Amino acid sequence: MVLNDFGRIVMATWNDLPNHIDRIQLDEFVIMPNHIHGIIGLVGATPRGCPNNGQAQGPAPTFSLFDIVHQFKSFTTNRYSHNVKYNQWPSFTKRLWQRNYYEHIIRNENDFNQIREYINDNPLKWELDEYYENTKTYFNNI
Repeated sequence: MVLNDFGRIVMATWNDLPNHIDRIQLDEFVIMPNHIHGIIGLVGATPRGCPNNGQAQGPAPTFSLFDIVHQFKSFTTNRYSHNVKYNQWPSFTKRLWQRNYYEHIIRNENDFNQIREYINDNPLKWELDEYYENTKTYFNNI
């Protein structure tokens, strides 16, 4: 994927999240023309989140995954809106991001490695996506 201006804002916002949200670790991340994939580690998970020994690793995270995703969407939307107003980017009519998101709790190393591989390989499969033609023109104009 070759990132446009907004893609670079999304990437910078992702990389900056640990500076705004305590006790998270970012892992694999990829920006697709109409969605993103990323792995967020919550440091200090509850015992249910620590299957090896059942012990929490430090204090509980300050933010939930919902809070983190909300912050990410809010930061990127505000930055996009700024560019609509001051740099003549195309405006958006409803929402920049979809309302919900898909989450998956990674339970073991094998699961972790499979998800990392899926994220890394996703751009190679973009031309097969049902929305490929619809997003190609719009996002190339930013």
